[in-house]
Amino acid sequence: MSRIDETKDFIPVRIAVLTVSDTRAIEQDRSGQTLVDRIEAAGHAVADRRILRDERAEIAAQLRTWVNDPDIDVVISTGGTGLTGRDVTVEAHRDVYEKEIEAFGTVFTMVSMDKIGTSAVQSRATGGVACGTYLFALPGSPGACKDAWDEILEKQFDYRHRPCNFVEIMPRLDEHLRRK
Repeated sequence: MSRIDETKDFIPVRIAVLTVSDTRAIEQDRSGQTLVDRIEAAGHAVADRRILRDERAEIAAQLRTWVNDPDIDVVISTGGTGLTGRDVTVEAHRDVYEKEIEAFGTVFTMVSMDKIGTSAVQSRATGGVACGTYLFALPGSPGACKDAWDEILEKQFDYRHRPCNFVEIMPRLDEHLRRK
C-alpha cells in the first residue's frame, strides 16, 4: 500500500501550468488557479503559467519550449481533452511525447468514476515524458484538476511516496539522450 516515508527529505519540483481555452483569461482561469494553488500548497514551485487557444501547433510549440527548459521538471495542462472538434490538447501532447504513460489515463478514469460515474468515459486525460520532463493533460474543470492532483499527481511528485514515485526516476528520464 502507498505511504509517505518520513525518513526521506521532500524534494520540490518545478511545474509549468498551461490552460487551453478559446475564451478564458487569467482572471477567469479557475482550473489553472486550482492547479497553482495545489502545487504551491504541496511545496512545489510554479515555474511558468500560460493560457493558449485550442490550436494544436501552438500548444505543441509551448510544450516543446517547456520540455527543453532545464528549469521545468513537469508540465500540467488543463482543458482541451474532450471530444469536440476544438479539443486538440491530447493530440498536441502526443506530438511531443517520447513515451506515453498509459496508466495515467486509466487511473484518472478510475478516480473520475468515483466522482462523476460513467461521464468519466468522455475524458481523454493523458500523461507522457519528453526530454526528461513529465507532461500531463487534464480536463478543463476545477474538479478534474483537483481529482488528478489530489489523488494521483501530488503523491507521485512527492519523493517520499512509497513504494515508488515519479521524482526518484527523474534523473534517468533522459538517459537515452546521453548515451554515446
